[in-house]
Amino acid sequence: MPKRSSIADPAPATAWQMTLPCSRAVAEQVQADADALFADWLSPPAIIASEPDESRPDDWRLDIIFEGEPDRAAIDAILDLLPNGAATAYDLALVPDVDWVTQSQAGLDPITAGPFHVRHDADEPTHPGLVNFVIPASRAFGTGAHETTYGCLLTLAKLHETGHRFGNIADIGTGTGLLAFAAMTLWPRAHVLASDIDPVAVDVSAENADLNGFPLGSGQGALQLVAAPGVQHELILGLAPYDLVIANILAGPLIELAAGLAAQLAEGGSLILAGLLDEQADRVIAAYRAQGLRLAGRMENGQWPTLHLRKRHRFGWRRPTRWRVGDVGNAPGYGSW
Repeated sequence: MPKRSSIADPAPATAWQMTLPCSRAVAEQVQADADALFADWLSPPAIIASEPDESRPDDWRLDIIFEGEPDRAAIDAILDLLPNGAATAYDLALVPDVDWVTQSQAGLDPITAGPFHVRHDADEPTHPGLVNFVIPASRAFGTGAHETTYGCLLTLAKLHETGHRFGNIADIGTGTGLLAFAAMTLWPRAHVLASDIDPVAVDVSAENADLNGFPLGSGQGALQLVAAPGVQHELILGLAPYDLVIANILAGPLIELAAGLAAQLAEGGSLILAGLLDEQADRVIAAYRAQGLRLAGRMENGQWPTLHLRKRHRFGWRRPTRWRVGDVGNAPGYGSW
């Protein structure tokens, strides 16, 4: 069950909890907008987004943990983050003494995906013969437990097994940094850039890099991190073209970023896309086909496919032009960047 928090520090032991049922897209939007709202708060709340029932992937829940009882203005500020038309019903209750970081990690078992073994506590045993990662599940998405991250790990392993070699890699929407770490392990001489729209996720990735022994820097075999929305940051643009790009985000942002991602992909390069549902795959594929990419592989993981696309040689590398939704149809309800 994936869990994310947009706030770096856990709530204190005694707290008030606001519980708000919502869709996955709403949860993503609230977390994307929360940091700006809380920038001037002396004691910002912690936000935990969760998928309570994996058989209903669009039924998510937001738990907002306040230090002390929130007043009406604080509650209204949270509700104002919701998009028009979203349900605003919520529960508010005093909660007992709880370590919320530990709570957010509860129930996450170690997982194995191809050659990778991901555990969430350094004290848990390693798996002999596999590449072992420690990814604490607390403040960013991408612990390996969700089908999207799991599918990306398997797709990376398959590309390596089939002889693909990459020297310049970008992980867009890195979350915990796990997929970047996997790429660095498979192609240790590559330059790897990892970005995320959430500065907290970038901090988490840096911590996890240190925990797993991956150096930070700008050279071969090092991980370069940047907080940036989309792909228009000068560092991301300056290091293009990439021969491998990984983007595990939502269908809506994937469609919106089609032109930018395709433009920064090298001729013949590979693009791994995840975070979309089965019923969204055709729209996503169409957006990238319009940019000169073809579907080279598709891995099914429950309702969450992982797509591998290749850039046709005749398109080459070019600076991005914004893809217009009308080119391949509207994409309502696919999430926001």
